[in-house]
Parts: sequence; structure tokens; C-alpha cells
Amino acid sequence: MNSVKKAYNNVDFLNSSSARLIRINCEYEEPRTRLREYGVDGATIFFGSARSKSQESLQRHRKALELGVTSRGGLSFVDELGKLDKSTELSHWHDKTMELAHRLTEWDMNTHGRQKFPVCSGAGPGMMEAANRGAYEAGGVSIGFGISLPFEQSNNQYITPELDFEFHYFFMRKFWLMTIAKGIVVSPGGVGTMDEIFEFLTLRQTGKIDRNIPAVLFGKDFWDDVIDFEALKDWGVIGENDDDMFLITNSVDEALEHLSQKMEVAPVEY
Repeated sequence: MNSVKKAYNNVDFLNSSSARLIRINCEYEEPRTRLREYGVDGATIFFGSARSKSQESLQRHRKALELGVTSRGGLSFVDELGKLDKSTELSHWHDKTMELAHRLTEWDMNTHGRQKFPVCSGAGPGMMEAANRGAYEAGGVSIGFGISLPFEQSNNQYITPELDFEFHYFFMRKFWLMTIAKGIVVSPGGVGTMDEIFEFLTLRQTGKIDRNIPAVLFGKDFWDDVIDFEALKDWGVIGENDDDMFLITNSVDEALEHLSQKMEVAPVEY
């Protein structure tokens, strides 16, 4: 029996630096094939923190802490409660993100018969899970573009199985998030979320994305606190009209209206 490995089935080679271009090409072609097979011609992309929790989850944790069931990991009882208090406002936007994804999915299905703007997230926990869950509980398709990391759990459970992806390369994951975007919602988040929103704004500002993609920065109090767009204009490092590329709002109703009026039904080419 011939034991010689064929090149396309040589796992050691495929995982080597020499095969990097092959792996990158796979992360382009395999998602494209699956998205086309499932009839996805665009999506509403949700970004946000992986660390947020629902208000219900926080309340359970608080009760467990008060009863001494949950370990405090070296923190004092007062410090742990203070940490929970700081998470409360973030949990508010977690639940609002779920509501927005739910209502957007209902509107999409009722308006178009089939989803033209299915919810898509980075597939992780937190705000991403909230978005996928909102779409799932509305009976809609839910897409997840996950990333393999050494310290994160697997993709969340609310993603449609056929549209559950996991990437190795961050830049390929962001490529697909931007490529199929018809609308964007950015909930409060950290370094990864900032990377994603500024990637989008850079592509729009430079014309690398020439489609009209409405964007919502969801959670005005958060965004006003962490990014001073007026200061960027005052310093002359962005244009006077660059902040027209997005809407900052606290309102689910306003966010939904902005997206539903401005997202284009025409299929995205990829």
C-alpha cells in the first residue's frame, strides 16, 4: 500500500509557513461557497464587547455572590459588588442590542418575505451573542464569523449552524465582515470593537467601500465618553462631515429607523 502523502492531504505542510497563502485562500473561498449556497447576499453587521452580560445574568451572579456561592477571586466582597455595579450599564446595552437585533429581524422578514439583512456578528460572547440571540429568538437567520483564540470560548449557540464560521486570520475575518455589510451596528466595546469601527470608517472615508452603508454607534453615553469626534474635527485630522458616516443614538427606535430607511436591498457582490 502506497504510504506517500499527497500534497493536498499533507497536514504538516498545510500548517507550515510555506502554505500560508493556501490557508488564506481557503478562508476566502470556503466562506464564499457556503454563503452563496445559503443565499446570503448581504447582512447587518453587529460589533461590540465580548465581555458584556445580560442584566438577568448579572442579577444571578449578584445573588450567588451575596449567598457566598460564587468565588470572589481574591477580591473583597465590597470590591466585587462594585465591579458588578460598573457592569450594570454595559448590561443595559447588552439587552438593548438583543432587542435591536430581534426587531430588525422581525422587520426584515415581514417586509421582504425572506431576510435581506440577516444579523451577523463576530460569533463570540457578550454583545455578539446578544445580537445573534436577538435574531435567533425572532426566528431568523443568524451568522457568526468567529476567530480562533487561545483564551476565548467557542462560538455562541445562537448562530445558524450552516452559517457558523471560524477564522484563523483576523484580517480575513474583517474582510468578510466588511464585504457583506449592508448596515453596521456598533455597541459598546473595547480594543477589538475600536479596531472594527475604525476599519469601517477608514474604508468609507477613503472610498474603498463605495456602497452606502448606514452605521449606528449604539449607546450615545458610551461613545460620547470614549471618542471625541468634535475634538478630532477641531484638530483638523478628520473632515467636518466625516461624522455623517454614522448615527450615534441611545434609542432602539431611532437605530431601527435609520437602518431600515437607508440599507440597500440590492445584493452585495463577492
